[in-house]
Amino acid sequence: MHAVERGSRWRRLTGVAVTALALILLQPHAASAVEPGVPDPPNQLITDTGEGDLSDADKDFATKVRLAGLWEIPAGEMAQQKSKDPRIQAIGKDISAQHVILDKMVRAASRKLDIPLPDKPNADQQKWLGEMRAAEGTDFDQIYIDRLRAAHGKIFPAIATIRTSTRNDTIRKLAQRANQFVMTHLTLLESSGIVDFAALPTAPPPAAATSSAAAAPAALSASESSSQSTSALVSTPILIAVVVAAFGIAAFASRRFLPDTRRRRRYRSPF
Repeated sequence: MHAVERGSRWRRLTGVAVTALALILLQPHAASAVEPGVPDPPNQLITDTGEGDLSDADKDFATKVRLAGLWEIPAGEMAQQKSKDPRIQAIGKDISAQHVILDKMVRAASRKLDIPLPDKPNADQQKWLGEMRAAEGTDFDQIYIDRLRAAHGKIFPAIATIRTSTRNDTIRKLAQRANQFVMTHLTLLESSGIVDFAALPTAPPPAAATSSAAAAPAALSASESSSQSTSALVSTPILIAVVVAAFGIAAFASRRFLPDTRRRRRYRSPF
């Protein structure tokens, strides 16, 4: 009897364990966020002590990160309330929630480095929020996606500049984290399927210095080749003239100094 009860209890526990494992595996966030072979930046290797010179560009970067949260958080909340598209609602929810986390990070950095931060969106951002409040349905969806995609496209290169140039370790770590947030948001916004890529600004042409630097060796090579060809054209007739003159001198010397065997045969006695 006890053996039967133990067996039944074991089966129940096993069933619970299997069910729990299945629920965990079915969670959308349970899978690794990193694709196989794609590295995940080891942020823990960057110190966060506030050490290092703080530039005006560093302070401006912190201000930009703060401003991004001040308008993208309410924009995401509007997306959840006003959009009729579940995908847009989900994008707004994720971006808004992630900006809450990023905003905590930038405020912590500003306290450590004594950087004053704004407490309301700038004029452009308030205008974008006004456009969203006035729009409905698919018009709202397009405005929300377009405005956020354009804003993230502008901050993305600015983050790269600060990440690779700052002397301050706290700003460096903030830039690395912000970069991961922005890449995520770009991907989420583009997953909506309504980003107007043709309307995005195009990349500037390569710097003139780069083109000139690349062209200089080619020009030099062409000049050297032309010079060599000219030298070859000039030196060939000279070489021919020298060879002809040498043969002439050799012929003259042979007639002048070598004995004439024919004359000797002419005056030689037949006896």
